[in-house]
Amino acid sequence: MTTEPALSERPARVRLWRRPFRVIRENKRAYLFINLGAYGLALAGFAVGLAFPELNAARGAALEDDGTADLVYQLVFTPPLFALVILAVNVFRLSLLTIVLPSLIVPFAGLAFFAYWAVETGITLVASSPEGWVARIPHSLTFIIELQAYVLLLLGAYLLGRSWLFPRRVGAKNRRQGYVRGLQRLGLLALPALVLLIVGAVWEAYSLRYFIHPLTQLLL
Repeated sequence: MTTEPALSERPARVRLWRRPFRVIRENKRAYLFINLGAYGLALAGFAVGLAFPELNAARGAALEDDGTADLVYQLVFTPPLFALVILAVNVFRLSLLTIVLPSLIVPFAGLAFFAYWAVETGITLVASSPEGWVARIPHSLTFIIELQAYVLLLLGAYLLGRSWLFPRRVGAKNRRQGYVRGLQRLGLLALPALVLLIVGAVWEAYSLRYFIHPLTQLLL
């Protein structure tokens, strides 16, 4: 005669929305260092932009030349469409092409590509006018939210590379199995990252449309 195991003896099933947070808890040290590295590199780039205004001017000219600045001017008065464009750029160009896809091919490659992007972005964030500095007030929240999304993807890329190169550390028999387990963790972390990117895109679009002008009138 067989009996069902007692409820307390059954392995607890973790809900999907809690699994990314468990991955973060299990890798707290790596998560902390990646946070320090991501925000630190962006702030270092900001300091470089302050120290060398010509670099900031060159980045501004590049944005003008590739049409990015013109696109922003056209979309800023239509926040829903602007938010969709921001989200598309952040998901495909920055998340997938800069962090995820390189890491799927070469271990940790996404971390290196992101490091370059973080410094370059920090340089770009330096404003060249009083109005620009006022605009940085609401944009600083955008920066924190979106960068945190990239931090989660960077953690996933790190765990993928570690599981791939050192499969025994995750209880895998070989590198192929380690790669799969690392990919699963990257997928889990991509869920809250996507939520943050959506929140960041909505905030950026609506803050640029409705907050900048009142703040400028108030502070300048």
